[in-house]
Amino acid sequence: MQIYVVGGAIRDELLGRPGADRDYVVVGATPDQMLAAGFRPVGKDFPVFLHPRTQEEYALARTERKCGRGYHGFTFHASPDVTLEEDLARRDLTINAMARGEDGVLVDPFNGRADLQARILRHVGPAFVEDPVRILRLARFAARFGDFSVAPETLELMRRMVTEGEVDHLVAERVWQELARGLMEDHPQRMIEVLRDCGALARLLPEVDALFGVPQRPEYHPEVDTGAHLLLVLQAAAAMGLSLPARFAALTHDLGKGRTPPAEWPRHIGHEARGEPLLLALCERLRVPADCRELARLVMLQHGNVHRAGFGDNHLRPDTMVRLMERCDVQRRPERFEDFLLACEADHRGRLGWAASPYPQGRLWRVAAAAFRAVEGGAIARACADKACIPARLHEARVAAVSRALDELRASG
Repeated sequence: MQIYVVGGAIRDELLGRPGADRDYVVVGATPDQMLAAGFRPVGKDFPVFLHPRTQEEYALARTERKCGRGYHGFTFHASPDVTLEEDLARRDLTINAMARGEDGVLVDPFNGRADLQARILRHVGPAFVEDPVRILRLARFAARFGDFSVAPETLELMRRMVTEGEVDHLVAERVWQELARGLMEDHPQRMIEVLRDCGALARLLPEVDALFGVPQRPEYHPEVDTGAHLLLVLQAAAAMGLSLPARFAALTHDLGKGRTPPAEWPRHIGHEARGEPLLLALCERLRVPADCRELARLVMLQHGNVHRAGFGDNHLRPDTMVRLMERCDVQRRPERFEDFLLACEADHRGRLGWAASPYPQGRLWRVAAAAFRAVEGGAIARACADKACIPARLHEARVAAVSRALDELRASG
């Protein structure tokens, strides 16, 4: 029995990055031998065992064979005669197909170390085309390692997979899982770029793909179209360290611009309302979690109003601001409102040369929200003889409180 650390732990060790979870491959062992050594079986499709003390995963060396379409269309073979090289050959990328034995020697049959040094994402072999999830995984790695490029031959394989319909067989849960993980990487815009380069974006997120080539108003974005703006917004969201719901909102906030009739370009009047059904359909298709869906909807419908709040002559009236905060349920969901404001700020920063620009609207809305929440709803309810009048009285009190707070803020400069 020989035991090797494999995959991400070796990759990150060579990159000098914080260590990934350690995965192990066991060569020359049977399930009975693993059980006799105290390991506990956990794998359903192939033999995976938990170490009796560390609870780390140890998998028997295995090969795989394509037997159907999509992510689940594989059969696996694990036996003592499967070699380490055969096990590594079934992996997706060369940078993930390295191992280190107990003697400390690096096993690198596919030159993964050289690809790490060259900053290249390259497939291990022709079997890459058999699993469409690998397209998503590669795009996610591009988001993690922002300065890595995709090998031309690998990009060609990905395009063939898209053309042959392999990505159409991906299950929604796995698409969302990889998309969410990619959004939380340091360079999420790279994931979108890679998916678009191979054609998968049009199949998996057609609503997002439709934004590329659609012009923005020149006074806002003189050098980029709506798709390029989206990439800048994602970059800003990552730089700001936003949560997953806020990053998903950044990804989807302008979907309606993809439905603007070309005759109306570069204006996009009413794009928020046009985008809402697109967003809801996307969320239903990918089974997006409720917190991501709800925040994305708020940002899509209201980000323009958030931007328009300001200190000049065209600032929003306190009544308009209070109604927006009521729709956002600021009283009960202050944390979500903060995510909402941060996603809007990322949209503001997603312009060429604006990555570090100030966003005074954020301060204004936070002051307004604090005044909104400070209104004592209980006292107002007790003072109303007619309970039907409570909502209107509460609204009036909030408007008055917000108006005073904003007057004080403007007076202070």
